[in-house]
Amino acid sequence: MGNDFIYLNSIETYCEYCGFEIKHPLVAVVNMAEAKRNYPECKLNYGFYALWLKQGVACSLRYGRRKYDYQEGTVVSFAPGQVVKVEPEQGLINSSIGLLFHPDLIHGTSLGKKIADYTFFSYDEAEALHLSEDEKKAWLEAVGCIKELLVKGGKKEICSKIERLLDMCMQFYERQFLTREKDDSDVLAGFERQLNAYYSTGMARKIGFPTVAWLADALHYSVGYFGDLIKKETGVTAQLYIQNNIINRSKQELLGSEQPVSEIAYKLGFDYPQHFARLFKKVTGQTPSQFRMALGGEM
Repeated sequence: MGNDFIYLNSIETYCEYCGFEIKHPLVAVVNMAEAKRNYPECKLNYGFYALWLKQGVACSLRYGRRKYDYQEGTVVSFAPGQVVKVEPEQGLINSSIGLLFHPDLIHGTSLGKKIADYTFFSYDEAEALHLSEDEKKAWLEAVGCIKELLVKGGKKEICSKIERLLDMCMQFYERQFLTREKDDSDVLAGFERQLNAYYSTGMARKIGFPTVAWLADALHYSVGYFGDLIKKETGVTAQLYIQNNIINRSKQELLGSEQPVSEIAYKLGFDYPQHFARLFKKVTGQTPSQFRMALGGEM
C-alpha cells in the first residue's frame, strides 16, 4: 500500500474520505484530530494547495527520496502536482491543522496573480517553516478567520484572508532566514566551492554552463529555497549571481592567459563562443576581445 498513489483532485473528495463537513467546494480548514479516518501509508498527489501546521507527532513525510520528521510547530506547504509520501505512526493521533484551497478558487483574483511569488510552496520539506509560539498563535488565528468565512464569506473575502496568511508565512520565513543566518551564511562560500570544483574538474566543458538547479542540489537545497537565500544574501537572483560569477571568471581568463576567446568560452561551459561574446558584451558593454585589448591583454 505504501507505494500506491492517491490523487487528491478536489477538496470535496478529500473531505469526504476523511469525514469532514464540506463547507465550501474549493477551500477547507481541517483538524486531523477530528477526522473519522486518515489516509494510510501512501503517496499523495496533491491537486490543490495545502498548508499543514504540525501539532503532536503522528507521521513523517517523504518528499522525493528524502525523509523529514514532521515536527511540532512546523508548517509544510504543498502545491498542485507535488507528490508526498505519508508514513503514519501507529497508535498516535494526528492533530495537524490544515488549510486547503483549490487553484480554481484564486483564478482571476489578486492572490491568483501573485501565487507564484510564495516560493515556499516549492521548498524542500527539510526547509519547512518553524514557528515560534507567538507566530503559531498568529497563524492559527488567521486560519480561524478563514474558517469563519467558509459559510458566510464570498470568494473575494476568502481569497483576501488566504493572501494575508501567505504574506504572514513569507514574513515568518524572513525571520527564519535571519535566525538561521549562521547556518546558512556558508551558502555563498559553498557556492564558490562548488563552482571552483565545477570548473577545476572540467565539468563545465563536459556538461555546460552551471545551472541554479545543479548548484542547489550540490548544496542540498531546493531550487526555491536556494534562490531565496542567494537573493537575500546578495540582492540579486541566483541566475544573475551565477552569471556575474562567470563573467568575473572570464575576465580573469582573458587577462591572465593568451588563450583564444573561443577556448575560454568552451572552458566556461558555453556551447558556442558567440553566446559567450553576446553575454559578455551585455554585461560589460564590450566584447571579450575589446575588453582584453583595452586592458593591455594580447590575443
